Amino acid sequence: MKKSTQKFLSLGLALSLVFSLTACGSKEESKKDDVTPTTPAGDNTATTESTQSVTSDVEKPATINVMVDGTVFTEPQGRAQFESALEAELGIDIVFTQPDHSGYYDSVGLTFSGGNWPDVVILGGSYYANYASAGLLADLTEYWDNSELKASGRITNESAMESIKIDGKLYGFTPSRGNGCVTYVKKAWLDKAGLEVPTTYDEYLNMLKVFTESDMNDSGDPSNTYGVSAAGLIGVEAPYTNYLPEFYQDAYPDFTKDENGTWIDGFSTDSMKAALQRLKDAYEAGYIDKETITNGTKDCRNKFFDDKFGVFTYWAGTWASTLESNLEANNLDKELVQIAPIKEVGAYVERQAPAWCITTKAKNPAGIFKYFFETMLDGGAVQTLWTYGVKGVHWDDKAETIKLTDTDSVSFEEGQFHMLASLEKPDTLLKKAHIDPMLSFATYVDNADPGIASVDEVARKSSEAFNAHCTAAPVIISNDVMNEYNADLWDLRTQIVTKVVTGGVSVEDGMNEYLTKSANMVSEILESLNE
Repeated sequence: MKKSTQKFLSLGLALSLVFSLTACGSKEESKKDDVTPTTPAGDNTATTESTQSVTSDVEKPATINVMVDGTVFTEPQGRAQFESALEAELGIDIVFTQPDHSGYYDSVGLTFSGGNWPDVVILGGSYYANYASAGLLADLTEYWDNSELKASGRITNESAMESIKIDGKLYGFTPSRGNGCVTYVKKAWLDKAGLEVPTTYDEYLNMLKVFTESDMNDSGDPSNTYGVSAAGLIGVEAPYTNYLPEFYQDAYPDFTKDENGTWIDGFSTDSMKAALQRLKDAYEAGYIDKETITNGTKDCRNKFFDDKFGVFTYWAGTWASTLESNLEANNLDKELVQIAPIKEVGAYVERQAPAWCITTKAKNPAGIFKYFFETMLDGGAVQTLWTYGVKGVHWDDKAETIKLTDTDSVSFEEGQFHMLASLEKPDTLLKKAHIDPMLSFATYVDNADPGIASVDEVARKSSEAFNAHCTAAPVIISNDVMNEYNADLWDLRTQIVTKVVTGGVSVEDGMNEYLTKSANMVSEILESLNE
């Protein structure tokens, strides 16, 4: 079973355990925990602490327990120094819990099912929607609406917060927009093949054919290269299709609304059937890496750097520079062409940004929002910590020469802001901290961002190009019925895609199997969404 599917299964199990614990907990237990329940998404009948009037006299928390993934500095990356600097700025004891990034959601689920919840947790995509609908996250709507940050005049893209609202309510805070994936093509391969940048699916497919059947890496063996690779044929986190957009095109394999505003199962549509056929044909022709069904993102990156394939759909912005740097480190031509979406795709999809959430067991949600969330975008010292890290550890502005390898070094003048070598990978300069400076939705006070001039030109152009050719992913929705069936449904969807694309099953037979096995689940979910 794929690791991503296991995550969904663990989520379903965890939520079941949480519901069980909530239902079976005694009044004494509730009193002991001093839990203030939060209204689940879509329920406007209850009044909770999180919907009381927000005043300027908010108590500052003494301690905040925070569960984070690998997008925050890990221990090898200098988290201890980051934590100390953050605590000094905030005057709050921040206690980080940071599971391994690849198993993060498994750990989150087990933590919630065990009852020892953090005050704050980072949740992305479906996990955010599911935990909110289960009533596990505090309603932050009024805190945001009455915040100094929102009224500051420094907000550049308020839609980032709007995009994570569920039934008009906000259960998380995101300091930046979601970003998304774009398709990179090795320019050296295009030039060798004598091909132009593809603008249609036929041209894209022909490019994959040439890359697969030719000796593109000059190894003497045409059979050891292929066109494209990806971390899975389908994702189980929105937007699901972002690693192979040219094959999915207008298909969206989850619940979505039709032209009449009625919820439908996008996986059972004709568009999805066409997408499966395109994937199947390309896979059988050898254009898609045969290990795509088991690949992780790191596997794909390593193969790309080893010159095994030429087309890679991956994150825009900072990753554009990182990909080029690693190609160069492997003595390959580093230049990548970031193609515009082909005609049939139309636009790349920007994912819903991960959200910082306050759990319903947090004693002082108003204080956490004001003194922890808002300060991430304070336009000054704290925003710099979250964006660039700690001076002298992650960045500096003193004159120095940084030795990356025996033959490679980079020099900076006094007063020139620059990122330092990674503590974890000392042959590489850091790019950012938690907040990507190109994605932040709040400017610095007086636009005094100390590091914006140091942003890599390749990364900046990549981010700008993505922003010019993107559309927002459909809003993730969740309710009790979906929480009950989502794990099983996504496991089934992943099985069907794998059977059809790699197992010799026809699209028609695969879709019939899906419709038969999913009928009851889909029927109940659609009924709950359309009622």
